[in-house]
Amino acid sequence: CTNATYKEDDRVSKIEMEDGDDPESLLFDLTTLRGATDNFAQENKLGHGGFGAVYKGVLPHGREIAVKRLDKASGQGLKELRNELLLVAKLKHNNLTKLLGVCLKGEEKLLVYEYLPNRSLDTFLFEIEKRLLLSWETRFRIIYGTARGLLYLHEDSQIKIIHRDLKASNILLDTDMNPKISDFGLARLFNSDKPSTTTGQVVGTLGYMAPEYAVLGHLSVKIDVYSFGVLVLEIVTGRKNTDAFEESSAGESGTLLNYVWDQWSKGTALATMYPMLECMVAEEGEVLKCVHLGLLCVQENPADRPTMLEVLVMLHGHASSFVAPSKPAFTFTFTSSTDNIVLSASDPGVQSASATPSVNEMSVSEFEPR
Repeated sequence: CTNATYKEDDRVSKIEMEDGDDPESLLFDLTTLRGATDNFAQENKLGHGGFGAVYKGVLPHGREIAVKRLDKASGQGLKELRNELLLVAKLKHNNLTKLLGVCLKGEEKLLVYEYLPNRSLDTFLFEIEKRLLLSWETRFRIIYGTARGLLYLHEDSQIKIIHRDLKASNILLDTDMNPKISDFGLARLFNSDKPSTTTGQVVGTLGYMAPEYAVLGHLSVKIDVYSFGVLVLEIVTGRKNTDAFEESSAGESGTLLNYVWDQWSKGTALATMYPMLECMVAEEGEVLKCVHLGLLCVQENPADRPTMLEVLVMLHGHASSFVAPSKPAFTFTFTSSTDNIVLSASDPGVQSASATPSVNEMSVSEFEPR
């Protein structure tokens, strides 16, 4: 168990980790952050995540920052802040967002991150005026960089981490459109010798959750692989997994996964590609490889999904060496109310479950020592 000692004065909030973790540059003055964000002005608000609002700020020396201000009424406290701080401070990778510091002062609990000017991937994928800014080369680089970041979380860092909420809005883009995985508020740190566990706290974003996690609460690194597969198919098609599609040729509900699988089964997988990319793609085989890979990542049986190491090997290799995918795991059938989404597994042995997402579809980090 990690304990943190909090020392506060009028100038600074400092965290000292008693287990030897002493993240550098974790000292921020509340007055400085208020000044940097114009007292958290609405025009500086970048968005609202699971823990609270995020604001753009500029420090006195000119450095741009992103400040996550925890919701005072959200029930999140020092424990959750400590968890995220400890988690993020341990992670050093080019494809992860960087934590710069923290401020704890009275009711204000603030995390300070590097500022990424291009915001999140979802704005480029799904906003009409920005879609053409994502060339195929850029899309493939985002797929590859995200895979590298996930591999680091799963296997290469000192701690094994399941993100649990990988999605387009949690992929931030730097000035060169390189991806950085963000928002570790849902991440669960768990023993590396436990291949999977079960949690009674199923949290995440509908449309990205693997069936064994959404329905049964089974937790493993393969749920991130599933989310990555959904993300890959969204990047290729330019469509959200939660969009409405026409029924497949088999008469099944219209979802992105069913749509892609239907086209794949008919040998017309290239038809799934975002139409405006046709003139930009030099190598159609690369697109087909990503569709193939995306389908493998959303297989129903977690054991049939590749690891992130295998994903990277596949991205370097040729699709002819891939195993053939089966029908995707499950689909989301939307009722007339957008608040209710029925999760229907393709395996009759898995019962369907009706899920109603919370306001922010987020929860706190959970930690178990390695």
